[in-house]
Amino acid sequence: MTNNTKNDSGTSVMEKELVITRRFNAPRQRVFEAWTDPRQATSWWGPRDHPVTYVEMDARPGGAWRACLTSTENGEELWQGGVIREIHAPDRLSFTFAWDGEQAGSPGHEMVVTVTLEEDGDGTLMTFRQSPFDSAEDRDGHEGGWSSSFDRLDDHLAAS
Repeated sequence: MTNNTKNDSGTSVMEKELVITRRFNAPRQRVFEAWTDPRQATSWWGPRDHPVTYVEMDARPGGAWRACLTSTENGEELWQGGVIREIHAPDRLSFTFAWDGEQAGSPGHEMVVTVTLEEDGDGTLMTFRQSPFDSAEDRDGHEGGWSSSFDRLDDHLAAS
């Protein structure tokens, strides 16, 4: 059953959440470490055309994280950051996510990302959730970016 309940702004609940499920051919602990080790994040975080060029992460509840995606085309920097809400090795990670606002260092619209990891034979099933989005267009833009990042994560896991 699909939940198309509208909120006060007329946006459906489904439009406000991004859900991506991916299977990786790597053990759950290995996938979890790729998410929580900033050295590994530099190998896969960000879409192919905007790879991360800086990552800082205090991987504990209440710890801050910050990253910069840099355009391969023109060098434009896109800064983002947040706070780790929950970290439960090796199956769950939750953190806030916001692009920097118009003033340097000030956060934009804050969302929550939750990553759950389940053992799936010799691999790992990841469910990624991010919400709330302001619009379906914003959600779809993030879907493209995260999907490209997860392609890079797959490459990173295969190479290590």
